Amino acid sequence: MIYDLQKASMWKRISAWLFDGILVSILVVAVAFLLSTLLGYDRHSDAVADAYARYEAEYSITFDVTEEEYNSWDEETRGRYAAAYAALTADEEAMYSYNLAVNLTMVIASLSILIAVAALEFAVPLLLKNGQTLGKKIFGLCVVRSDGVRINAVQLFARTLLGKFAIETMIPVYVLLMLFWGLTDLTGTLLLLALVVAEAVCLIATRSNQALHDLLAGTAAADFASQTIFASTEELIECQKRVAAERAERAEY
Repeated sequence: MIYDLQKASMWKRISAWLFDGILVSILVVAVAFLLSTLLGYDRHSDAVADAYARYEAEYSITFDVTEEEYNSWDEETRGRYAAAYAALTADEEAMYSYNLAVNLTMVIASLSILIAVAALEFAVPLLLKNGQTLGKKIFGLCVVRSDGVRINAVQLFARTLLGKFAIETMIPVYVLLMLFWGLTDLTGTLLLLALVVAEAVCLIATRSNQALHDLLAGTAAADFASQTIFASTEELIECQKRVAAERAERAEY
């Protein structure tokens, strides 16, 4: 190959990532607040909290207890805990609010993050060209195909919505939410660790320090000032032919 990808400085990449992360987080919170208001999330969440408080007071126990604390209880306290839990799960209204709150949490989190990522990590780079988010624009970075050709909308979609959103963001978010609601335990934690390890291996082992989303889309972050960006594969091939011809001509002498 006659083409070398101009690797972006890791410090620039981290700075751009932090800047974009702050913007995405702000938009996620704003959208989540709007959706929670429209969908009445607080009403169902408060109903769950009231049900927990009511049964805790009635049976003189607390549901928010660690395994170590539970094991330290005497048989009488454990019995009251079991009775309180059975009464709570038998309360159809409380369980309805609980299930609705869990589902709304998943929906609100998914939609909020999707809208924020689609707006700032997909729509903005389409407008600014060369795969540049606002953070990458400020810190002089760009995103190109691994061979230096300008990325198109399909590759940007794969990189942003399939890679960043679906794999690198929503899997951890869902696992953390499931851990919060008590719907998973060690399996979710192991999945998170596996994803972190996979991301680290990709960044360290690949020549261009590509993250998972870059490997998925066949793209790489590069230094915008020094990077030659070809408009198409044909332009890249023509450049290769031209340089090869120049080398052959010089070799004759």
